Amino acid sequence: MAIPVRPRLLAALAPTFLGCLLVQVAPAAGTPQKAFNLTWNSINFKTILEWKPKPMDYAYNVEISSGSKWKIKCFLITDTECDLTDETVQDVHLTYQARVLSVPRNNTYLEEPPFANAPDFLPYRDTKLGKPVIQHFKQVGKELNVTVEDSPTAVRRNGTFLTLRDVFGKDLSYTLHYQKESSSRAKPANTNTNNFTIPLEQAKGYCFTVQAVIRSRKDNQQSSQSNMECSDEWDSIMGETLIIVGAVVFVVIIFFILLSVYLCKCKKGRAGQQRKENSPLRSA
Repeated sequence: MAIPVRPRLLAALAPTFLGCLLVQVAPAAGTPQKAFNLTWNSINFKTILEWKPKPMDYAYNVEISSGSKWKIKCFLITDTECDLTDETVQDVHLTYQARVLSVPRNNTYLEEPPFANAPDFLPYRDTKLGKPVIQHFKQVGKELNVTVEDSPTAVRRNGTFLTLRDVFGKDLSYTLHYQKESSSRAKPANTNTNNFTIPLEQAKGYCFTVQAVIRSRKDNQQSSQSNMECSDEWDSIMGETLIIVGAVVFVVIIFFILLSVYLCKCKKGRAGQQRKENSPLRSA
């Protein structure tokens, strides 16, 4: 059997229930939320820490450390990213820790604010390799020559930005993927320098891309492929033709030189013989 509730009693209790509800909701609306999905986004040592969510009525502080002391890098920001490049390029062989603290916008917090830790970050191991650039290429007949330009990095020494080769040294290599223009199957070629010399099957046009590679890594070994470049089939045919023509011209020149020497010797020999034959007649 339902217990009857008097209207006057409900009216008296309503303000109390409403007040309790507001007390519970108001702090939740103004309480900073802990960050999540902390991710390092680093390419050629340009390093940015990203996270979620977008803050509502609060802000973020970002701290970084390579040892026991924390250093604030981004203070009371409402973005969800913080550029930590200046810290991480000081020594790319150190392991860095970072954390994101959620704080009120006036930065007053009686207790330790909620924070989230990012995964450890070792720049030399974890930064991704940027897309390389093909600096120069030339195909002559059945030989393709390609030169790759080392990408610049965010690492600076004595006021100069270092290249990937400056930072990684012998750990850096390149892979060239090349194929005939009419084919979809690419062949790989590797080099520990910046130059490729590829013997080709035919003097036809070829297309190719390049990737930077750090083989000592377990993850993030390869960069994305460079923009595709293609050699001109007509240039390659003309190149081979010029080589053949040049060889023929060289042989012809040598032939005429030898022929001239031979004829000259023959002429001298005949002249000498005529002198000998005419000498007795003069003496008589």
